[in-house]
Amino acid sequence: MKLTRRAALAGAAALPAVRAARAQAPQEVKIAMLVPLSGPWARQGILEQMGARLAVDDVNAAGGIKSMGGAKLKLVEYDTQDSAEKAKDGAQRMLAAEPDLVGGFGCWLSTFTLAATEVTERAELPWLTLSYSDLITGRGFKYVFQSSPTADRQATEELPMIMEIAEKATGKKPTKMAIVGDNTASSVSFMKPIREHIAKDLGVTIVTDEVYTPPLADATTMVQHVRSARPDFVIFQSTNVPDDKLLVDKFAEFNLRSDRLPKIGGGGHWAVPELLKNAGAENLEGVMVGLANWPGKDQADLEKRFMARTGEPWFGHDSIFAYVHVLILKEALEHAGVADRRKVAQAIRELDMTTGPADFFPDKTLKYDANGRRVGAKLCVVQWRGGKPVPVYPPSIATNEVMWPKT
Repeated sequence: MKLTRRAALAGAAALPAVRAARAQAPQEVKIAMLVPLSGPWARQGILEQMGARLAVDDVNAAGGIKSMGGAKLKLVEYDTQDSAEKAKDGAQRMLAAEPDLVGGFGCWLSTFTLAATEVTERAELPWLTLSYSDLITGRGFKYVFQSSPTADRQATEELPMIMEIAEKATGKKPTKMAIVGDNTASSVSFMKPIREHIAKDLGVTIVTDEVYTPPLADATTMVQHVRSARPDFVIFQSTNVPDDKLLVDKFAEFNLRSDRLPKIGGGGHWAVPELLKNAGAENLEGVMVGLANWPGKDQADLEKRFMARTGEPWFGHDSIFAYVHVLILKEALEHAGVADRRKVAQAIRELDMTTGPADFFPDKTLKYDANGRRVGAKLCVVQWRGGKPVPVYPPSIATNEVMWPKT
């Protein structure tokens, strides 16, 4: 085709605009991760770090943010350390040092997330979290997005599920339960509806209710109280690996492993390799864990890549959440088409997907409601079997049946 003089002039006139657009397109787009990388919760933060770094590399290897000319994601990492005050300080330092952030995720422990999001909300920075506390998305904030089912939702779902499992295994419903947990925000939020009405509604008596301030120094007295009360099962609401180890070790010392007394923990720390190394497969065998997410059958290939890259023995709760949060931010950036935190937040609000990042949730849903809670978020359960956490619920991810002692 012959190029006319008029077309040539028009093309030449358009070149400055094209060059300007290319010059304005960022070469990289910064997202943040604020998690505990030191202190008693560091193991969970490090697992998030592994998942996030893999996701960023996967996004960049696949061409980056295509709507922004292939701009690459850059992950900036900050440490909450070991307290809510330090988590808040970490958020302030992060925002001061990285004024061009478009979004982020963290802070694992709900107490830390509540503190840090006070800062991110004022900065209008969209923030994704796996933390469970209902308070996180119960404050009327517009820039916080909770991907896990809330603690209230988990509590509402978990106890009826436990009752059903027990009845199927033994032919009768449990009537007595014990609670052992700490006083952090997620634990308090989780146990509140169980204490107030759920147990009573199901005909279950709470025969002992043990609360402690972490870190746990000695579990002897609490275990003695549980043994004396003779419950049909016990729910743990601890929030870190050292406390988990002390609890299962002490129950084993009193001859109350899960083949005699069913135990249900809550949170990703109950299903990490570190706990296996410290507590041992024998003491963990049969312990069930209620979780907000776990890689299922569909993530087998990703799990293999994660294990080969990190040397970890499995791909779990904390790592998959960080991985999918990076993908959600990437999806929002694709929709926004610009590195603007407010437009990215609006894009997150408008997401309504059943594929892509949604594939990494058991319910295959990616949509947030007006409060920032993920619509349809479901509880899932893994159980320690032969030195490894195995998904047993829901059927969309389960690879084994639940094991419950017959007597």
